[in-house]
Amino acid sequence: MNKRAAPRIPDALRGHRQVICATASAALMVSLLVPLLSGPSADETADERRLQEAFKDAAREYHVPPNVLMGVSYLQSRWDSHPGAPSVVGGYGPMHLVDAHPPKNTAAPRDGDTSAYAGPPASRGAKADGGRADATLQRAARLTGVPAEKLRTDVTANVRGGAALLAAAQRQLGKPLSADPTDWFEAVSRFPGTDDTASARTYANDVFSVIHRGARRTTDAGQLVFLPASPKVLPRPQEPRRPKEVECPKELACSWLAAPYVEIGDDEYGNYDPSDRPKDQKIDYIVIHDTEARLASMLQTVQEPTEPSWHYSIRSKDGHITQHVRTKDAARHSGSQFVNARSIGIEHEGFLTQPDTWYTEQMYQSSARLVRYLAKKYDIPLDRQHIFGHDNVPSPTASTIPHMHDDPGPFWDWQHYFELLGAPLRATAGQNSDMVTVLPDFHSHKPLFTGCTDSGARCAAHGSSAVRLHTEPRDDADLIQDPGRRPDGEDSTEDVNDLGSRVSTGQSFAVAERRGDWTAIWYLGNKAWFKNPKNSPTAVGASGRMVTPKEGSGEIAVYGRAHPEGDAYPDDVSEPPISPLPYSFPEGQRYVTQDRIVGSYVEKAAANDGGNLVVEGDDEYYEIQFGHRLAYVLASEVDVVNVTATAGAPPSAPAARDPLR
Repeated sequence: MNKRAAPRIPDALRGHRQVICATASAALMVSLLVPLLSGPSADETADERRLQEAFKDAAREYHVPPNVLMGVSYLQSRWDSHPGAPSVVGGYGPMHLVDAHPPKNTAAPRDGDTSAYAGPPASRGAKADGGRADATLQRAARLTGVPAEKLRTDVTANVRGGAALLAAAQRQLGKPLSADPTDWFEAVSRFPGTDDTASARTYANDVFSVIHRGARRTTDAGQLVFLPASPKVLPRPQEPRRPKEVECPKELACSWLAAPYVEIGDDEYGNYDPSDRPKDQKIDYIVIHDTEARLASMLQTVQEPTEPSWHYSIRSKDGHITQHVRTKDAARHSGSQFVNARSIGIEHEGFLTQPDTWYTEQMYQSSARLVRYLAKKYDIPLDRQHIFGHDNVPSPTASTIPHMHDDPGPFWDWQHYFELLGAPLRATAGQNSDMVTVLPDFHSHKPLFTGCTDSGARCAAHGSSAVRLHTEPRDDADLIQDPGRRPDGEDSTEDVNDLGSRVSTGQSFAVAERRGDWTAIWYLGNKAWFKNPKNSPTAVGASGRMVTPKEGSGEIAVYGRAHPEGDAYPDDVSEPPISPLPYSFPEGQRYVTQDRIVGSYVEKAAANDGGNLVVEGDDEYYEIQFGHRLAYVLASEVDVVNVTATAGAPPSAPAARDPLR
């Protein structure tokens, strides 16, 4: 085994907005999407039932089973309309009708591309009605006699267009317009217009899983829509073919595009680190990224030996998954060698400032299905200290904090994502618990952001997972500061990329104080306030464990990586410098922990001829939610505070301390 340390690409350069997305199919086991459901309440207004009635009327007009029409729409958009905004492939409305001739006035992505989306394939929309029966807006216009512009913007017309396309597909297949949903499986598989038969079958199976289980949600337009469960309607599972290298859920047709491992300098190799995980290093984390680039450029990036790497890419338009690095090997994706050694990185095609264009439902579902598979394989807990964003990765040193990345950003729907994972985020203690979990309603919670288009310009109002923190319990109070992110003393801002004063859905914190509609938490060593009214809470009571410095310690150091003690290193391995982060964790404050780990350090092999050396010590650390990012504290320097599921006492009540195990 070669124990000599290889020259390293600096941690700050291992971040990666340069990611790619590639190939594979749609949708997560929607069997866990939603419970059995009931109809709307009697006091709902006619406007709230408008989309519900549109599905009913269009299904009757075109002789399509209503649950088939609604199931297809759920997989296309979760019944959202994204008020006239197109997706990455130019899909509009709740049926995601793809425009073969998009308007010319769409906004450009931040990478300078002149179009907001790639547009449909040239063959799409160019065929007569006897061609492919996919969801093409122009074809729907011909079938319904409704102008394309109205199909883009009018929800009722859009639903009619989708019903017409499904009926045309059924006729093309030579099948009757049956009232039995099971007769429509092949027509449904054609709806997304993919040429990948395995992906098309997975899509249809996911639609039929929704029909089987039912669904109920409030759309982005505030309309409650429900699809009653049909227990007798079942999907038709079939294991697709795929390359032998691919590690993927059996129902997905994932593809393989290898990242290279070649010499790029004197005893320096890229672009990943051959390992033998989990034998030599346990896999603790799955890191969610977005690419901040388009698919074509990211495919090129991952094949460049000197560029970053990641394990999987997920394509926006259909959720297709491509694997680049085996999960036993460590990709260079997070900006931290420590996290890279313990994690799997998943890139999602998209731009964080354009969520409606890029963060499609099929991408969410494919991603969640993949994460569930990986979490089960490697025994990774499904919580926000183990499944987290690139924006939550702890900075390895003080100097790298300003360079850490901020994707997938405030518009990634963590609440929906954890529902798809089968681990819904919810209250686990009373509302007066000493611990809270951040959980705003994604669609109605729309904080102000700037910088989506131009610096300082207001972003369009949009549902968000982010909650802002203030120095006092007032809307006009200053924002909390992050001295590590802005060492020059500049103030935190409302910019979409500024993480200095934000917490995110699913993160849990210790309560420091409550005043009326405001709650204060401990955050980066300070008391930070956020609005949390009882009638519209942005955080809920939580149970679990917190850590606090031992009595008499004054304050303790906080670290961005959990390295072993000096005595653990072999003589021929240089101990990396100890590098506490520039924050304070004083006695009396508490932070939530969901894991205790043994300190480790991985020295990369110079070549793939003996594997990496993993140095493991005796020192143990608690991983804590310290700010927007995670951090580590030595277990020997803290006591553990348990908060039970029945907790509800005011935070001023004394909390019992438990000794370390």
